[in-house]
Amino acid sequence: MRNWLLSLRNAAIVALLAVAVFNCQKDDPTDVIDNPTGDPLKESYELALAWNNIQLNVERFTPGYRPPIAARTLGYTGLAAYEAIANGMSSKYNSFDAYFKGLDIPEPNANEDYYWPAVLNATYARSITHFYPTAPAAQLFAVYSLEQDNNEKFRFAVPNDVYVRSIDYGRQVADAVFNWSRTDKDGDGAFLRTTDPSYVPPTGAGKWQPTFPDYSPALLPYWGKVRTFVADASDKCPEPLAYSTDPNSEIYKQALEPFKLVNQIKAGGAPTEHWIADFWSDDCATLTFTPAGRFIAVANQLIEKEKLSLGEAVEVYARVGLGLCDAGIRAWHQKFTYNYERPIDYIREVMPNASTWNSVMCPDGSGRYFTPPFPAYPSGHATFGAVAAEIFSGLFGENYQFTDRCHEGRTEFIGKPRSFNSFRQMAEENAYSRLPIGVHFRMDATSGVALGYGIGKKVNSLPWRK
Repeated sequence: MRNWLLSLRNAAIVALLAVAVFNCQKDDPTDVIDNPTGDPLKESYELALAWNNIQLNVERFTPGYRPPIAARTLGYTGLAAYEAIANGMSSKYNSFDAYFKGLDIPEPNANEDYYWPAVLNATYARSITHFYPTAPAAQLFAVYSLEQDNNEKFRFAVPNDVYVRSIDYGRQVADAVFNWSRTDKDGDGAFLRTTDPSYVPPTGAGKWQPTFPDYSPALLPYWGKVRTFVADASDKCPEPLAYSTDPNSEIYKQALEPFKLVNQIKAGGAPTEHWIADFWSDDCATLTFTPAGRFIAVANQLIEKEKLSLGEAVEVYARVGLGLCDAGIRAWHQKFTYNYERPIDYIREVMPNASTWNSVMCPDGSGRYFTPPFPAYPSGHATFGAVAAEIFSGLFGENYQFTDRCHEGRTEFIGKPRSFNSFRQMAEENAYSRLPIGVHFRMDATSGVALGYGIGKKVNSLPWRK
């Protein structure tokens, strides 16, 4: 009897196993998912959006990632993400393999399957850890957590060999772009050397010098030597206004603008100008993302509003990243070519009864104000905004209406959303914001905008699509 019961139990186990095997075979991922390769032109944008939100947080809290360094980093991580899935979109998009001198992107194995979301996930994770090696532990843990959470989904979506191959390829692409970035010795590792003790700023009337109240040394005085993607020596600004102390001179009149606006704001007036100054500040380390990162945050909103595909979203981030990178390099090149002083020095030195005048930057509620530690002309803020606006206009249209909610809900400053009828309106308001905050002349804003528009056109002219 006992042997008979054991035989019956074993037969039942075998039957159950057979059912389990049958069910497992029935649930084979290649049979149940509609998009077995994760075609980036069919997948939704969420994966890329999540990674760019993570990167903005990493940028915000990692020391040394000042605006032009952050912009360069966004350029390379955006390019790596684009290259990671370009082969998965080969019917529509081109790779830039060998287009940029020295860039060598590994080819995926022919006739083998890849799951492109897993490729992209691996590339983002690897790129961010490459480019932010000194990020705080909390931010690095967020990178690790997002990578693992996504992998937990991907590993059950496709056969194991496809999953493993995809992750390996994504990391190869990230390594290739990072290694190429390291061949640019002027840009590589700059977060560790944001100032140069050997740099001595030129002296003379109207020339920039370390500025009140902290007299910090020049930030990245040689950044203009960093390698660009598309910009070159033709991307430059006209000569700034002649220095003069004459109250009838144009530069004196331009100095009166920030002088009066700041005084009004400090007296509790000019509410719209105060709102604009706060809304576009983005210069306070750890309080917000950088002025370059701001336009990735704008891209996040546009991508989500338009519900782009994953491939289209990655293209947006790549275009904006390349543009921001080059905007920072050329703006800094021009800054340290002309070495024009900031309004705070001009106002204190030239205007009567203004020896204690100061900006209203940074708007963190601390009551402490400062001026960025580098020459005024042109405005980097304006250049970043204009390059992004030109790129967005090429992608979404010249008269695209949207509301920027980057700082919605912030209580440290006025972050209430602002609406725009075009990207150019956005860029020009962003540039103008430097006047009521008290750190730029109008010429800095207008020349920065023109510089950014020109670079943006070059980015949009790259052979992105077939």
